[in-house]
Amino acid sequence: MSATLPAACAHTVEILPRLLHAIRPPLALAFSYQTEDVAALHLLKQLGVDGVEIFTLNTGKLFPAIAGYHYEVEKFFGVKITPYHPDGAEEKELADLGEFGMRASLDNRHRCCEVRKVRPLARALSGKNAWLTGLRAAQAVTRQNLGVLEYDEKNHLIKINPLIAWSDADLAAYREKFSLPENPLYARGFKSIGCEPCTRPVRDGEDIRAGRWWWENPEHKECGLHLKKINN
Repeated sequence: MSATLPAACAHTVEILPRLLHAIRPPLALAFSYQTEDVAALHLLKQLGVDGVEIFTLNTGKLFPAIAGYHYEVEKFFGVKITPYHPDGAEEKELADLGEFGMRASLDNRHRCCEVRKVRPLARALSGKNAWLTGLRAAQAVTRQNLGVLEYDEKNHLIKINPLIAWSDADLAAYREKFSLPENPLYARGFKSIGCEPCTRPVRDGEDIRAGRWWWENPEHKECGLHLKKINN
C-alpha cells in the first residue's frame, strides 16, 4: 500500500503496526468528521486492527449535514461510530449562554467546550488503554509540539497521533488514492469542521483552522481535548 504514497504517509503505514502491536486493547479512535479522521480510520481498517471503538462527540451543535455523512462513513467502512454527548443536567449548565453566548468571552467558550466535548470525551475514553487521533502539526500553532506517541495525562492513557507529520498535500493525496468519503461541508468552503455556531467557511488566503472560533486569537483555538496538562 505504501509504494505510491507520499513519504510521510508511507512512513505512517510502516510504523503504525509496530506502535499498535505494543499497546493492549481496548483502544479508541476519535472521529470528528474531518478528512484526517477518515484517513486514520482507513489506516486501521487496512491493518485489520481489532479492539478499537470508533467514537464521535455529538455536541448537540453539529451541522445538519453531519448526520448524512456519519451514515455514509459507517456504510463505506462497515463500522459503527458510537456517539457520546452531554446529558440533560450538563446541558442545563449552559442555559445562560443561549445559541451564541460562547462568543462573548473565552471563559464562556471554554465552559461550552467543557460540557459538550471534554466531559463526553472522558466517558468515551474510560476503560481504554490508548486513543488515536487525526491531529496534524500543519493544522494549527497549538499542535506543532505534539508527537506521534504521547501520554495523555488528563485522561491517563496513551495517545497516538499517526498523521502528525502529514502536510495538507499528503492528506489530499491519501484521500484521493483511496477515494475516501469527504464531508460535504468542504465543498462549501469549510476546511475544519466543528460545531455550527463556532465554525465558518475559510476565506481565500486563510489557514485551514481560520474558520474555527474565528473571533479568538490563534493560540486560544483549542477546545480542551488536546491541550497538555500544565503543572504549576
